[in-house]
Amino acid sequence: MSAVVKWWSRFAAAMTGAALTLVVPVHAWAASNGVDGVVTEGLKYRRRRTGLGVLGLFGGVCCLLVVAVIVLIVVLIFRRRRK
Repeated sequence: MSAVVKWWSRFAAAMTGAALTLVVPVHAWAASNGVDGVVTEGLKYRRRRTGLGVLGLFGGVCCLLVVAVIVLIVVLIFRRRRK
């Protein structure tokens, strides 16, 4: 069980580091460029769309594929450990 905990803690640390590597610079850029005003105006006057649209459908399919690949990798790892 300790091997699983060790693996999980390393994985969580790597994902946290990757997320912070992307989020912190983007947040600093957005705060310095006045993007917050543009976003607020965009939210005020955005058009209502019906349905998912092509991009929404593509995003949903892409998300499902990524989740399926992750589940497949985890299943393969656990099957190899049993042998």
